[in-house]
Amino acid sequence: MLAIIGGSGLTQLSSLDIRERKVIRTPYGEPSGVLSFGRLDMRDVLFLPRHGYGHNIPPHRVNYRANIWALKECGARCIVSIASVGGIRADLNPGDIVIPHQIMDYTWGRKSTYFDGTDMPVKHVDFTHPYDEELRRQLVFSAAAAGISVWDGGVYAATQGPRLETAAEIDRLERDGAEVVGMTGMPEAVLARELELAYAAINPVANHAAGRGKSAESVRFEHLGEILQEVMGRVRIIVEGVIGVIGKE
Repeated sequence: MLAIIGGSGLTQLSSLDIRERKVIRTPYGEPSGVLSFGRLDMRDVLFLPRHGYGHNIPPHRVNYRANIWALKECGARCIVSIASVGGIRADLNPGDIVIPHQIMDYTWGRKSTYFDGTDMPVKHVDFTHPYDEELRRQLVFSAAAAGISVWDGGVYAATQGPRLETAAEIDRLERDGAEVVGMTGMPEAVLARELELAYAAINPVANHAAGRGKSAESVRFEHLGEILQEVMGRVRIIVEGVIGVIGKE
């Protein structure tokens, strides 16, 4: 079953036929909200809003371990994460969609593993390629089939938040090789890997990153809602296409 984690701009899937909502208890505390069990294109789907249905949980307070554990417990075997980003690369503009292939972690203090107890052996997971390539390819193919342009590949920098970055910090991220910047990609991706869940992301570009393009002087928030509303329409189409493919497997 496919699970969808919605981020800023996607707290619900309007096309999802909700059959049931469940409050899930986990060994790691409460997930971000109740899990929605539904049907889309005659396929079973799980949906969870990362920031809560009222968008009231900031990035550094999201209980990532509870979220991923709950999705696995309820039958998910793959996850599509939707998270808006700022565009660092000069040719990325608001409204673009990136399907990232790599990630860099600049977060701190977050619970980032299930294997941190003294009563269990140390366990390492390979994270050379943080996103599941097959699921990532399906997202790219779904977009192409729908005539939607996406960037195939990108390096995502995960920052702590909730504040946005300084222009100097974006300069540093660019020197490090980052192409987009967001606040929720980690530890979400590695937790999915620890639980052996296929995980890939869709990153709609909401704005130019600090010091870039129209954000050269400041990041302006007044048009972000309009941009996200428009781009999320295309994101939904991509997700629906992937659900149709996964459901047939």
